[in-house]
This record gives sequence, C-alpha cells and structure tokens, in this order.
Amino acid sequence: MTSTPILDDEHIAKILRGITVPPQPQVIVDIHMEQAMPNPDLDRIAKLISQDVGLSGTILKVVNSSLFGMKSRMTSIEQAVQILGLPTIVRIMEGLSIKSQMDDETIVALSSFWDSALDIANAAATLARAIGYKAGDKAYCVGLFHNCGVPLLYRAHDNYQAVLEESYSQPNPRIIDVENQYLKTNHAVVGYYVAKSWGLPADLCDVIAEHHSVENIFRHRASSYDHGRKTLLAILKMAEHLCGLPQTLGNSEQDHEWEAIGEDLLVYVGLSELDFDDLAAQMENSGVAASGYYDH
Repeated sequence: MTSTPILDDEHIAKILRGITVPPQPQVIVDIHMEQAMPNPDLDRIAKLISQDVGLSGTILKVVNSSLFGMKSRMTSIEQAVQILGLPTIVRIMEGLSIKSQMDDETIVALSSFWDSALDIANAAATLARAIGYKAGDKAYCVGLFHNCGVPLLYRAHDNYQAVLEESYSQPNPRIIDVENQYLKTNHAVVGYYVAKSWGLPADLCDVIAEHHSVENIFRHRASSYDHGRKTLLAILKMAEHLCGLPQTLGNSEQDHEWEAIGEDLLVYVGLSELDFDDLAAQMENSGVAASGYYDH
C-alpha cells in the first residue's frame, strides 16, 4: 500500500462498494465554514458546538481529564475553545463524531470496539506527553479515529468478524492483506477515505492509511516518512499494544505486529523496554489503559 491512496473516482468507487460512509456531522461542517472566514468568530463556533449537548458534554469530559493537564476545571465550551484553541477542540470533535453517525444496532454490536477506541485514545495522549510529543490532542484524535473503517466494514460484510480473526491470528501477511483478499478493500484505506472526506489534517489521514504498514515504514523507507508522522504512528502502535487491541478486534492472544516492530518503535521514540514496561504499569494503575498489556 502506498503512503497515500490515490483518491480518483475509480479508486473511491472500489473502496466504497457496498459501504455507506456517514456524512460529516453538520456541526463540524458549520465550524469549518466559520473557520474559512477572514476573521473566524470563536464565540459563534463555541455556540455551534454547545448546540449538540451530548457532544459538548463529552468534549468537556475529555478536556477536563488528566490527559490535558489543566490546572483548573473548564465548565464551558467557550472556555475550552479559548484556552485549548480551536484546532484542538475540532480534532477532539472529529474523533468523537464517528460513533454518533452509526446506527444504534451497530453501536451495540461493537460495544467493545468503542470502549477500545477510547482506551487507545487515552493511552496515545498519555504516551505523547511521556515522550515529549507536543500535539497530545492529535495523538488522542488518531487513537480514537484510526479504526473508523472497522464499523463501516462490519455493517457492509456479514463475515467481517471472521475475516478480522483470521487477520490477527497469523504473523504474515499483514492484517490489511487478509482483508484485501476477502473483501477487496480494508479498514485502513476505508478509514483514510472517511478521514479525508471529513477534512481531518493530512498527517492524521496518512497515519490512518498506514497504521498496518508500520514494518515497511520503520525498516525499509524511513527517510521518505517525515518525523512527525512517524512519531504519531509509533505512539498509535504503542497505545494499541498497551490496550490489547488484537484481543479486542481479532480474539488473538498475540500481538504479531508488535512482535515484529515493537523494538524498532521503542528505539525510535527513545524508550527502553524497561521504560515502556514502567509506563504500561503506571497507565494501568491510573486507569488510562485497559489491562490488555501482556509480555512481549
């Protein structure tokens, strides 16, 4: 898979055959329109967000968590926008919005998936702070959003759980190669298209597209993948491993991806295995990550 899928009409048609991509929520559309104005009105943007009571409440819960290290509790969206800045708030919104666009049946069927997405987002933001990566909101967003193609493929293919279990059960080929074999597409490229169509930043879209091509990136073409994206990708894979994602999605006791590239990732971000084990213990004790971390 290339670093950025080509989004011509033919490629999009193949990706989306039998798949309905949820529209970007109207509140985000309105916010992007306001952002495009010569002088964006932050008060108007805050009011737009506040109109969605459920979403604004979730945003306040996120920004008041330990992830953002705020000294005082924020009590309004207006305050959150002013202190954290609009780009941070919009990224959090975009990450949270995919669930709001699913039907109730899909949400219930994938309850462990949604819980896992939140765990990974929390772990990614915490890891970002631990290694000195400044954009914790970006790490949170990619953790929450990176598998957004999964529920869409669940909805489109009755056999998708079986495909996932086969994908995660073996060290080779890549998870997305097994999906391509059975479905002629995969959740990474579907997720990339959704993220792209929703207007997420290009680096987040690229990380979503590449999150199952990590071995190739870290070993064979490191020079062609910029440092920011590479660090974000490393944070995501560490967070997935800490949260036991292969068990959640593929019912697999082993994390074959981590076994293949974990050592390279830790070297890249400057952590020893002991450092990583200590971080894992701290995060589990504080409830940031689920207890899915296992020996590697």
